Amino acid sequence: MLAALEESALPRAVLSNKPHEFTCVTVEKILSGFSFDVVRGAMPSMPRKPDPAAALQIAKQLQVPPGNILYLGDTNTDMQTANAAGMFAAGALWGFRTADELLGSGAKVLLEEPLDVLSLL
Repeated sequence: MLAALEESALPRAVLSNKPHEFTCVTVEKILSGFSFDVVRGAMPSMPRKPDPAAALQIAKQLQVPPGNILYLGDTNTDMQTANAAGMFAAGALWGFRTADELLGSGAKVLLEEPLDVLSLL
């Protein structure tokens, strides 16, 4: 999925409630073969998800209207954040939560595997 998105030249971002420094190091080490336009973890100056402030700030930084952003997440918090920000909430079934929880938290679609993301673009 990430390789295909890299080829597409679509902007990509990571937003986590984990501390910012930890998020940056994790992305750098685990996803070193891929580039992201924005990597953002929790910062004292920004409310944490599900508050949409950080997601909206990323949209502004990417210069992409929130309604044009696919927000892929694997938790209820991600789905709530996406909806609060006016983004398209896609639930990743390969993550931590069940289909029922993701749908109940506002997922617009459920994806069974990472490559399923490509069909939404």
